[in-house]
Amino acid sequence: MRRFAIILLIFALLCEMLPLQAQNESSDKISSKNFEYKSTEKNSKKLSPQKIFYFKIDDNISRPSQRKLNKAIEQATAQDADILFMELNTFGGELDAADKMRTALLECPIPTIVFINKNAASAGALISIACDSIYMAPGSSIGAASVVDQTGQVLPDKYQSYMRSLMRSTAEMNGRDPDIAQAMVDPDVEIKGVSEKGKVLTFTTSEAIENGFCNAEANDMDEVLKKADIQSYTIENQQESWIDKVISFLINPIVSGILIMFIIGGIYFEMQAPGIGFALLVSVVAALLYFAPHYLEGLAAHWEILVFIVGLGLLLLEIFVVPGFGVTGISGIILMVAALVLTMTFNIGFDFSFSAPELFIEYLFLVIAACFAGFLLSLWLGKKLITADTRYGSLALKTNMDTDKGFVAQDMQLAQYVGKQGIASTLLRPVGKIEIDGEYLDATSEVGFIDKGDPIEVTRFENAQLFVKRINN
Repeated sequence: MRRFAIILLIFALLCEMLPLQAQNESSDKISSKNFEYKSTEKNSKKLSPQKIFYFKIDDNISRPSQRKLNKAIEQATAQDADILFMELNTFGGELDAADKMRTALLECPIPTIVFINKNAASAGALISIACDSIYMAPGSSIGAASVVDQTGQVLPDKYQSYMRSLMRSTAEMNGRDPDIAQAMVDPDVEIKGVSEKGKVLTFTTSEAIENGFCNAEANDMDEVLKKADIQSYTIENQQESWIDKVISFLINPIVSGILIMFIIGGIYFEMQAPGIGFALLVSVVAALLYFAPHYLEGLAAHWEILVFIVGLGLLLLEIFVVPGFGVTGISGIILMVAALVLTMTFNIGFDFSFSAPELFIEYLFLVIAACFAGFLLSLWLGKKLITADTRYGSLALKTNMDTDKGFVAQDMQLAQYVGKQGIASTLLRPVGKIEIDGEYLDATSEVGFIDKGDPIEVTRFENAQLFVKRINN
C-alpha cells in the first residue's frame, strides 16, 4: 500500500510537470518564431478588407516623395483604410529621404502593398522591401541599391555599410532573406544560384518571385488585389491640397537653390542703391518661401532661422558700421551659409546621423553655387537696369536738360579732376568723400565699395558727379 502511494505520488508529479514542459516547449517555439509572427502581424488584418487607399510615387526619391508617403499614411489611417497601396516607379534618389520612408512603412499601422510598375532601383528597392507585400509588373526590376554620387560613381565602403545594414534589417523585419537584400548593395556577396561575386544583385520579376522578394506578377492594380485574394473593395485615391503641392514644390532642392539666388542677389543689389526698394522686397519674399516650407516640414528649426538672421545682421553691420571688411563680415557670411545648408538637412540639433555625409556636402555645394550665382545675377541686373543706353533704361533718368530749354549747367570745374588720382577719405558705399591735391570732393564708386584710405582715380564727370575707381597697387 505504501509502495502504491509512492507510485501515485510520482505519477501525480509527472502529470504536473508534463503541462509545464509542454508549455515551455510551446514558449520556446513561440520565441523561436517570434520574428515570423512579428513580421506577419499586420498581414492578419487582411482577411476582409473593404477600403484600399491608393497613391503613386513616379519620380526620384526625395523630400517631396517622403512628404507624399507620410500624408498617405496619415490619411489612410484617418479614413480607417484596410490596405495602403503604393504604386512605385523610381530609379532611386536621396538616401535620407528613403531611410525615413522605410521607417514610416515599417511602422505603418495598416498592411502595405507595393506594386512595382517597371523600376524599384537603389532607394526604391529599400522602400519596396519595407512593405508587407510586393507585386511587380511584367518586365520590372528591383535591386541595385549601392550608394552612388551625382555622376553615378559608387561611393566608398563607409557609405555602403550603412545601406547594407538598412537593407538587411528591413528584409529581416518582413521575413525576407537578408543576405539577398545585402547582395543588392554589396558586389562581394555571393549567393549560389542567385548572385555572382563582383556584381550588384538586381532581380527581374520572375527572379524576385522565385527568391521571395515578390508575391506575384500582375499587370495592374486590379490584378494585384485579385492575386492578393481581395475580392470586395473600394478605392480611395490620395488627394493633395494645393498647400501640399506648393510645399512639395518649394522644398525641391532645385527650387531651393533658385530661392537662395534671389535671397543673396536681392540683398547685394539693394546694398548698391540707396533707400529700400524692390530688390529688398524680392529678397524678403524669397527668404519666406525658402524657410517657411522647410519649417512646416520639420526640417528647419527656430535656431537655424535665427542663425541666418544673426548672420545677415553681422554682414550689414560690417558694411554700414565697421570700416573695411574683416571678422564681422566673414562671420556673417559663414552663419548665413550654414543656416541655409542646415535648413535643407535633416538633423536634430547637432545630430546629423540621420543624413548621409555626401548629402550634406551636396547641399553645401548647392548653397555656395546659388549664392555665387545670385551675386553675378545682381551685378548683371544692376548694369542692365541702371544703364540708360539699354532697353531697360526706362528705370534710369535719361532726360536731356538743354540750356535752350531753361536748364542751367552745374559747375563744370569738377571736370578738371578726371584722370587725377587721390585717396578715399571716407568709405565709398558707393557714395563718399575723396581727397585730391588737398581738396575734399564728393564722389561715387564705379564698381563695388572702396575702403577709406584706398588709392583712387577719377574716371569721369557726369551729371555734376565725379566717378572713381580703386587703383590696384
